[in-house]
Amino acid sequence: MRAVVQRVGRAAVDVEGGVCGSVESGLLVYLGVGSDDGEADTVYLADKIRHLRIFRDEADRMNLDVVQAGGEVLVVSAFTVQADARKGRRPSFEAAAPQDRAVVLYELFCDALERTGVHVERGSFGDVMNVQSVNAGPICILLDSQRVF
Repeated sequence: MRAVVQRVGRAAVDVEGGVCGSVESGLLVYLGVGSDDGEADTVYLADKIRHLRIFRDEADRMNLDVVQAGGEVLVVSAFTVQADARKGRRPSFEAAAPQDRAVVLYELFCDALERTGVHVERGSFGDVMNVQSVNAGPICILLDSQRVF
């Protein structure tokens, strides 16, 4: 399971002209479920993201996690996070989980993240989404539950 985690001033997901999820400040997470992922990956990544210290404290150091900073998390399913573009010019998505399996693990991830005490907003799995965000920093962190990077 892979995630692109962005610290945001605000973020929102629009589907067919209507907002289905938004946060005022916190994290925007693009989540890509891999074909070999399981429930342990969801728990690991949810805990990692929840406790990721990328918010500024009183001394202007990145020392606070999203809850300490009073933020929320918007999770957007994005199978393209599993893309492999090492060969040629067209990315391969072979590592991405099939949609029926990915939606289950996406929901398990969001539920696991909520259980850590953070408010979670969700995109609309499988739909074409327009995502708007104001990246604060910019701070963008890449995470992988298998720790390949």
